[in-house]
Amino acid sequence: MELNRCLIAVGIIAAAFPVHAVVVENVRTSVDTRPVARVDRGNVALDLKSPDGRQEVTFSKNGKELTYSIKADGKDVILPSRAGLNIDNRTWEMAIGKRDLKQYDVWMEPLTVDSVRYYEPVDTTWRNDFGERSTVRDRYNSATLYMSRKDNSDYKLDVEVRAYDEGIAFRYFFPEHPVAIFHKVTQDLTDYTFPENTTAWSEEWAQARFDVGPIDDIRHPVERALTLKTGDGKWVALLDADTDDWCLTKFQPRKGHRNTLESVMYSPVDIVTYYSTPWKIVMTADQPTQLLQNNDIVVNLNPAPTQDFSWVKPGKIMRCTKLTTEAALQNIDFCAERKIPYMLFDWRWYVPCLSHDGDATKVIPELDMKRIVDYGKQKGVGIWLYVNQHALAKQMDELFPLLHEWGIVGVKSGFVQYASHRWANWLHDMVRKAADNKLMMNIHDEYRPSGFSRTYPNLLTQEGICGNEEWPDATHNVTLPFTRMLNGPADYTICYFDKRLKNTHAHQLAASLVYFSPLQTIFWYDTPDRYNSEPEVEWFDNLETTFDDTKVLSGMPGESIVMARRKGDNWFGAVMGNNEGGRQEMPLSFLTPGRKYKAVMYTDDSKTDSRTHVRVSERKVTSRDVLKFDIQPLGGAAVRFVPLN
Repeated sequence: MELNRCLIAVGIIAAAFPVHAVVVENVRTSVDTRPVARVDRGNVALDLKSPDGRQEVTFSKNGKELTYSIKADGKDVILPSRAGLNIDNRTWEMAIGKRDLKQYDVWMEPLTVDSVRYYEPVDTTWRNDFGERSTVRDRYNSATLYMSRKDNSDYKLDVEVRAYDEGIAFRYFFPEHPVAIFHKVTQDLTDYTFPENTTAWSEEWAQARFDVGPIDDIRHPVERALTLKTGDGKWVALLDADTDDWCLTKFQPRKGHRNTLESVMYSPVDIVTYYSTPWKIVMTADQPTQLLQNNDIVVNLNPAPTQDFSWVKPGKIMRCTKLTTEAALQNIDFCAERKIPYMLFDWRWYVPCLSHDGDATKVIPELDMKRIVDYGKQKGVGIWLYVNQHALAKQMDELFPLLHEWGIVGVKSGFVQYASHRWANWLHDMVRKAADNKLMMNIHDEYRPSGFSRTYPNLLTQEGICGNEEWPDATHNVTLPFTRMLNGPADYTICYFDKRLKNTHAHQLAASLVYFSPLQTIFWYDTPDRYNSEPEVEWFDNLETTFDDTKVLSGMPGESIVMARRKGDNWFGAVMGNNEGGRQEMPLSFLTPGRKYKAVMYTDDSKTDSRTHVRVSERKVTSRDVLKFDIQPLGGAAVRFVPLN
């Protein structure tokens, strides 16, 4: 009878406080089958080093608090800092008859360490057809710290830790509770205490510009990735991974604690045990270029796909700005000529598109969608459609099968909700439902990636960036590679011919390579008639959007970036300068030794007789050469390397 009453109570509370379904594929089982190296029991700490021995992390329970610290090359990166979660489970405890459990201000306080389990090292590779390099190495050491309460509550919490050569990752895991399967997480207690004189490149929201200064000067919660430089000269980035069943979490200074950032959850998170939180990542490097070079750590911390995504095809995309059938057909012709495989209808192809009264199943009369889609298929150009949050929330289940029936290949979602636990679940379910209907996705506005596209590669890209639509300057643009681009792909929306551009056209060419995006938007505000046979547009004709290898050659936030990417035998290089410009070099050691290449260079030249003032020149090069560029203020350069033997 008591059990029945408890079950009834649980059912009543479940109805009153609905929780979101856990994505089973995204959470490991409660039974761990990984090969074990050793187990330490009793009052112990977790001490773990990376395979190369340079990264070191320690977790231990010190009195009432769980704390951790991180070192790199023996230098402090994260000084002893608080870790853990706060939970408000009083309602559930009463429902299951555990009314006498002592309540603590911090749920972590009574937990004690039972054991630490160390696992055999992992060193594997996997193929990524949608990334910055086609072969990704996943190499780390790992351990788990097991904690429990000894008060008949049956509460347990594990801390899972991985030490990569690139940095440290950890997450919290709730084993399946025998009765109180629902847990309400109210606070992320994880802090980050840095050495003195640590500087941060911070932004308050995903599409903001950057502030640079001491971490204690941060006044509002700031986004991730958060890039920092310690007083000891180490470069650090705070990121997350595998966040599809969580809320947006940011960072802000913790009151009363110098040089310390605390985690800020946008909303409580209702979970069902067993359950894994997102991974927290602390990347560490000697140079900021290494942070970008090593950003595969984010996708490595996400599950591999479990279904066939061979139908997903990366490529370039152009927007059709005039919403008429004839304009669309002209755009398709231009796309076919310029090797652009996709065309987008942005807002107002259905109306009203910014209202709950909008109906995305009905096309405006100015567009013959069937004729457009059919013509696109003849020309090898797939059609994408923008759909606003209002229509997606109301119509997604019926809309996605209908769009697939129309022959639409992708959806760009606009103004989507993401920050709360509810809407984070909804948004990632949107990507799953799109995959079920063989639709590719581009999420716009405030969403910032955390590697979900490894599990669902139909999510080709997302905004979450202050891109060209906001007309940023060059200094902002050369900050992005060391900050936002650590998260993953970004739809920067190149606006090549627009008169509102603040930077040079060679800078724009370079940006299309530097800002990685499997779906690369070019000619955002442009129409076919704006093209006047400018010779440098051949750069876009030949540009790839996924790569076999990527090299970050040099750079500094706010100063410059020099990169090279390879697809097959062809290399592409890019140089971007800041508002002041300056001398930049591109050593060509990434080219295959012994091979000769034709380097086609696209540089700013005010003497060039064209409205874009981009000079196209050629020279023969080998891996022993160094290209030198005098970058104009707000300028850049792009280079295409074609093998000659």
